[in-house]
Amino acid sequence: MQTNLTEKMSTKEKILQVSINLFSQKGYSGVSVREITREVGIKESSLYNHFKNKEEILESIFSIFREEFSKLVPPFEFLDEIISKSTVEDFLLRGYENFRTHINHPVNEKFWRILYIEHYREPLAREIFLNDIIKGTIDFLESAFEKFIQLGKMKAYPTKLLASEYQYPLFSMHAEYNMLRFDGKDTSEIEQKMKDHIQFFLEHVTETKN
Repeated sequence: MQTNLTEKMSTKEKILQVSINLFSQKGYSGVSVREITREVGIKESSLYNHFKNKEEILESIFSIFREEFSKLVPPFEFLDEIISKSTVEDFLLRGYENFRTHINHPVNEKFWRILYIEHYREPLAREIFLNDIIKGTIDFLESAFEKFIQLGKMKAYPTKLLASEYQYPLFSMHAEYNMLRFDGKDTSEIEQKMKDHIQFFLEHVTETKN
């Protein structure tokens, strides 16, 4: 089955798939064009029919990652409806489960490894990490928490503080979770820590456990 799927992929798709696999294992600098083309089964010259250079392959990978990550956050125009129909607990747990589903997808898991490896070397990786992941997530949570406060479902703390207090510990725990998975180690303890963090946060920001 996998062979048939691979055979149906275009050469450009195969180059991307192989590059994602190799970059996630060795880092961008540790992989040569020759190694990529050998894995794909094409001549080195053929790669340049699809990408200008290895850097453009990495840029394409980051573009795909950005698109996949953006799917984790619902459009802002739907936020009012989502908040009105949700408790704070439901909202946070749904976000947690959505992220787990996202990160546990084999390709997305590799995207995250590449991002972690490259974010000090590659400006685009830093931009994604700082703007899409950190700022984008915090901004979204600020808006959501503001709406929960307006509906009387959360205590009226500053929303930027609420978003930071909630999300920054999760950023750290997500990184630990990814590293444990990479090494094939048990993740149950860090998963429980994430759930405990959510419950701890809820106990401090809701009048009752909404």
